[in-house]
Amino acid sequence: MAVHRGVTAALFRPVRTRNAFEETVERLLQAIRLGVAAPGEKLPAERDLAARLGVSRVTLRDAIRAIADAGYVESRRGRYGGTFVVAALPGNPRRTRDDAPAGELEDVLTLRGVLENGAAEAAAARTLTPADRQHLSAALIDVAGVSTVDQAEYRRRDSRLHLAIAEVTASPSLTTAVADIRTRVNQLLDAIPLLAANIEHSNEQHRTIVAAILSGDAPAARLAMAEHLEGTAALLRGFL
Repeated sequence: MAVHRGVTAALFRPVRTRNAFEETVERLLQAIRLGVAAPGEKLPAERDLAARLGVSRVTLRDAIRAIADAGYVESRRGRYGGTFVVAALPGNPRRTRDDAPAGELEDVLTLRGVLENGAAEAAAARTLTPADRQHLSAALIDVAGVSTVDQAEYRRRDSRLHLAIAEVTASPSLTTAVADIRTRVNQLLDAIPLLAANIEHSNEQHRTIVAAILSGDAPAARLAMAEHLEGTAALLRGFL
């Protein structure tokens, strides 16, 4: 790569969160958008890149496949093959960072973290009624059962689960605030691809969050929600 090694090392540093797939996607897209991996240029070899990022080669392949499906890289076979950044990077016809006021993305993510992390903690700290527990469990089953090819339906059911968590806090004001921020989050999510690997990971995290709430473990519920939201934030920062 023609870019200074220090910049390359900074972007391709080890992934440190539990959202390995999402953060790997974010790092790769960031490198492409900043020109560290320029159009037409070959990405580092898979083994080298996985070692730099500190992720498994399976995770790296899933991330590369995701950004390939989104039109950022392409694979070439043969002696001089590998993964190359496409010559003309895709634009987003619905929304780009320039369409939004400066700082909107981080504003939304910060507010979402405060509200939804707190909602998960409050829900776990409360003595839930049988109806509350049924409502939460039903929302979890509902989102896990939707096909990943139906983006609109997945977003709707995912939203319902997050709203259900707010609802069982028994705070109408908090539920309203979560609904408002979720509307803004969905507007951002609609501008990025729905990735099967992320959906699978999100469903695992949903189960962890709900299990912590149902068992009354408030610190674990807050931590699980924070990790879940950070995975989404990584994808949004990467694509937008």
